Amino acid sequence: MTPTSRVRFEPVEGAERVFTPAFNELLATLHDRLHARALKLRAERVRMLADAHAGRGPAPLLPSEATTGTWKVPTVPEELKKPGIEISGPCSITSMFINALNPGPEGERAEGDLDDDEDSGGHRLVDTVRAALNRLAAVNRELYFNDTERKREYKVAPGELPFFMHRERGLHLDEPDVRVDGTPLNAAILGTALTLFYAGRAQADRGQGIYFYLPKLEAPDEARLPFLANATIRGIILVESLPCVYSMEEMLHALGPYAAGLNAARWDLKASIFEYVMADPKSVWPDRFGVDIKTTPFLSDIFRRLVAICLKRGAVPIGGMATALPSNDPEVNRVAAEAIRKDKEWEAAQGFLRGWVAHIFHMKTAADPFKKLIASGFKPTPEMAKPETFPVRIDVPAGPVTLEGTRRNARMVIEYVEGWLNGRGAKGIDSLEGKPGVHPALMEDLATGRMSVAQIAQRVRHHAPTTEGPSATHDFALVKRLLGEELDDILTRRPKDAATPERYRKATKIAMRWIKNYTDLDFRSLGSYTRADLDRIARDPEAF
Repeated sequence: MTPTSRVRFEPVEGAERVFTPAFNELLATLHDRLHARALKLRAERVRMLADAHAGRGPAPLLPSEATTGTWKVPTVPEELKKPGIEISGPCSITSMFINALNPGPEGERAEGDLDDDEDSGGHRLVDTVRAALNRLAAVNRELYFNDTERKREYKVAPGELPFFMHRERGLHLDEPDVRVDGTPLNAAILGTALTLFYAGRAQADRGQGIYFYLPKLEAPDEARLPFLANATIRGIILVESLPCVYSMEEMLHALGPYAAGLNAARWDLKASIFEYVMADPKSVWPDRFGVDIKTTPFLSDIFRRLVAICLKRGAVPIGGMATALPSNDPEVNRVAAEAIRKDKEWEAAQGFLRGWVAHIFHMKTAADPFKKLIASGFKPTPEMAKPETFPVRIDVPAGPVTLEGTRRNARMVIEYVEGWLNGRGAKGIDSLEGKPGVHPALMEDLATGRMSVAQIAQRVRHHAPTTEGPSATHDFALVKRLLGEELDDILTRRPKDAATPERYRKATKIAMRWIKNYTDLDFRSLGSYTRADLDRIARDPEAF
């Protein structure tokens, strides 16, 4: 059997353009080389979680060359050292990708573009294929979209583009619609191969570096997966799992010649902490919007440690996401901008070079704190470059457990799943929609969906009582009631066509299953389900 004939793929739009004989040969080779290793790494993740639920949580590794040696990462390309902002969003949605590459309302482009096929991606094969083709078109300055429904054209504006950061789906997912010898291909292998073979080669031909964000890594061995050797390829590790927090330095070391930096992935990290402490009744957290990185000491220290490791090793530290979306209400925009400014001023003062933003409307507000502080001559102090100054500890944050907090999570999950099912892995959601006060919609993605599900499940698993507001004890009956009430309220505010209620009811059933899974310590991602699986869940009368 030839390598090409070993690969089978679903005939989604654009697939014939990317699954060529040469590309299929590469996929077969990568599958042979990496599939068994990926399965072994997944099994190790399962073991670590089981140990944590048995009371043996992650801990620092023994001293090694990675922590005691004098090594530095290879010289980081100059563009990755730029202070400012990166704009993040799904590159599979062409209009959003073009907007991200273009200047914001004040005429400035982002320094970098995080074209995302992971937390904000749709996770269908058609999304993955479209992302690969869009990345290639963007590199070649050929990206274009004609929205016939809105009668609007989207074009990439003239001028220097942001540098590209590619984020693929994680090692924990398979792509059921692409198989090698009948076995689903690992999604991380597929996405990375697509980017390197198409956009990556075009970037190398133009003398550009090929840069990746590496998601969901949990151990140093996971950072040793090989890339190409004949191009400038660098990776920034997303610190978004609890085991990674204990081995940031070791993982940067393991990345070797491809190492460039570390990123403070806030919401995914919180979700991972939930998963590791889910079995502990003493670790119930307060409402998620009350747990702020800046004011929660143990979380602040995790990210100060991240910066210290980067300063020590010559890597770049990248901060978190500003998710507020623009509003027609100037007061909402003013409040959102002030919150973003304070957040990014804090990150810049800790030594971060850049952060992320979800929309070009707030891009300059988010970028200026980094640029202004560095332009002022700011230099990190020697103490800021000592990881030992910031030992890792995991505490229970202070704050209330409220019914309103659970309700906001429930609404967010319904809205998010509805978008995700339709290819929108990032969706503008106002979880306080219809309530008084000033509250901008936020660009929510898989990370915040995962966090919301984990928080609801933790409260149900431990029958957590509310500590403020209406008295209640969390159980499935309560969650089912809240989901039902939020569904009803959402439907009063949406179009009255036949399709919309059906989509939201389907999303609500899947949301309930997702929550039930988490209470049973089953943390599988939405992306691990086939669409047929999700359709069966939605038809199940017991699912909700």
